[in-house]
Amino acid sequence: MAFHENGRQSIGSFWANFRWFWLIRRFLSWFFFGHDDRVWSFAWGGMSQYLSLDAPDLDSDLIALLAEQAGLSGVRLALVGGAVRDLMLYQMLRDPWRPLSDLDLLLEGSSSDFVSHLQDQYGPDRVSELQLHEQFGTAELVIDGLRLDVACARTETYPAPGENPHVQAGTLEQDLARRDFTVNAMALVLQPDGSPQLLDPHRGREHLLQRQLVFLHETSVADDPTRVFRGARYGARLGFQLAPSALVQVQATLDQWPWAWKPGDVMDAVPPALGTRLRMELELLFEREPWQEALMLLQQWSAMPLLDPGLQRDCRLCRRLVQGIRLELPALMVLVAAAGDPVGLASRLQLPHQQQLWLNQLVDIRHWLDEEVSELPWDGWGALDWTRRLEQKRWAPEVVALAVLDNNAFRRPLLRWWGRWRHVRSPVSARELMAQGVTAGPALGDALRRLRDQQLQQMC
Repeated sequence: MAFHENGRQSIGSFWANFRWFWLIRRFLSWFFFGHDDRVWSFAWGGMSQYLSLDAPDLDSDLIALLAEQAGLSGVRLALVGGAVRDLMLYQMLRDPWRPLSDLDLLLEGSSSDFVSHLQDQYGPDRVSELQLHEQFGTAELVIDGLRLDVACARTETYPAPGENPHVQAGTLEQDLARRDFTVNAMALVLQPDGSPQLLDPHRGREHLLQRQLVFLHETSVADDPTRVFRGARYGARLGFQLAPSALVQVQATLDQWPWAWKPGDVMDAVPPALGTRLRMELELLFEREPWQEALMLLQQWSAMPLLDPGLQRDCRLCRRLVQGIRLELPALMVLVAAAGDPVGLASRLQLPHQQQLWLNQLVDIRHWLDEEVSELPWDGWGALDWTRRLEQKRWAPEVVALAVLDNNAFRRPLLRWWGRWRHVRSPVSARELMAQGVTAGPALGDALRRLRDQQLQQMC
């Protein structure tokens, strides 16, 4: 009897606990994912059966075509990159679908052979704009109006931090292992019937649910610091944050950061390729991403010293950039201008030559304003006084616009010169003056300047 009662109590306790577990599970599923229990199952591990290629502009017929061709060629073909990540966000977390501009495909084998077979089988009516890059193992083509980037699976090793990697052919798994973040190291292997099989060797789906960016390796940032800026792009676009372990990597890289380098030092102290890749990442950030959020993330992560320590301390950085863009300045140059050493940073990032000249002139105009003008009764100067002095220096309008962004006492007259005063012209044209008897040459130029000065003198 005692056994019966104890057993009944045990069973009752079990079911009571199970009921509570079931209720908590249902609540969490509803709270985080809505009413779709498929997502809960996805999150707990039995997810491959629920993953599909169902998305608004993902052509299942095209996917089946590619899978069929891979089967005929005897190679493993996988969908990789942002499409896989965005597909999971769409199906798992109900994120809005982000329209695809292209598809990234990865295969074990020759990309040129694969796309050539596609072209032969389906003809120019469906396959167009074929470009082969055999030295890189990649190919680009447009099929049924969608751009495909096809790459051979490869491995890579870094001979030294910041250097370009050495690559060689590899497997799908090896290729995923060379990527930046775990959420980007997933693949959908296309089966012969077109169905996808999830390949996730680095827990990318788990980190996706946590909305965390986790580096694949302990030396990911040291090998390629551009990954931090790529993380800021993803974070701003997707609402992700760097994981604590990733923040540790950023700090460890900063502790041994080589950019004390200056022009004239030994060139191999800082690989030039590192500066080029950083510039390209920053250009993408400004061109394609919510850059204000990305820059705030970089400051939040204490990652700005990877560019310049001054950028980490600048609480006006985003405001400066908004104003600079309004003044028709290149965003990246405005960012560099805010650095403690803009000339050095411009050199390391290998900005265009013209922009480097402007930044050199920016250093000059800052010195002139702080050391010379500040000692004069400049607050009594009018349009003519400022125009004469600025134009005597022969600084480009872009340089004066950069100086406007410094938000110092000279901001207003500099902005007025940039926006109004420099555009003032003589009310009488050269042709009209010559008709009045003024001879061409220095006399004509002097007459035009006097008339312009009179116009400026009358301005407030």
